[in-house]
Amino acid sequence: MNQLRLSCTLVYATVVVFLTSCGGGNKTNTTNDTAVTNSTTPNTTPATNTVITTPQNMMICIHKVADFAKWKSGYDTGDSMRLASQIHSHVIGRGVKDPNMVLVATRVDDIAKAKAFAKAPNLKMAMQQSGVTGTPTFSFVTITFQDTAVIATDLRSSTTFMVKDWNTWQKAFEEGKQARLDNGLTVRAYGHDVDDNHKVTLVVAITDSVKADAYWKSDALKEKRKAAGVIGEPERFVFRIAQRY
Repeated sequence: MNQLRLSCTLVYATVVVFLTSCGGGNKTNTTNDTAVTNSTTPNTTPATNTVITTPQNMMICIHKVADFAKWKSGYDTGDSMRLASQIHSHVIGRGVKDPNMVLVATRVDDIAKAKAFAKAPNLKMAMQQSGVTGTPTFSFVTITFQDTAVIATDLRSSTTFMVKDWNTWQKAFEEGKQARLDNGLTVRAYGHDVDDNHKVTLVVAITDSVKADAYWKSDALKEKRKAAGVIGEPERFVFRIAQRY
């Protein structure tokens, strides 16, 4: 009997030593699992960058229509004609003061083809048939800054103006970001004429109409424009986005 007890004791001791040396104890496992979990918990997902600075050529057309629904139907049927000239629909906007004033912004792959398209007799005929009145205004712009972040307003302002020097204006404009935000304006895109970087196009989202109107009329903004080399008075078209593509 004593020999049997001695044998059992030796077996038990051997098992304990084996489990301890191999990390088989529950306490050791719990500690190791916790260490592994802690090493993988930090969230290292980078923030999404919504700003695009790769130049994008665009064609912008502003014109008046007799009836928006009729014009829109005609515009949609002309998609194949635009694509043949490597023109892609981007945004359609309607004027705030006059909803029959329409802004059409399109992305352009080939600026020469886009310019030829704007002068084509079949485009003029298609516009007349869809109810375009008056003479459309076409602009060909190289957009150098875009912010694609989702924003909770469809109210926009498209402004064109002349500057003495593009780089001087751009530097001063970027420095005024906080003043614009404080006055209900968020920049969505800006750039210059494809053939003349002295002619600037600026698109902003309007988050507070009252503040924006007051800021546009303020002496403070006039001084900022003067310091940035803006020439003359800007031409502004305020619209609501009717469709995005």
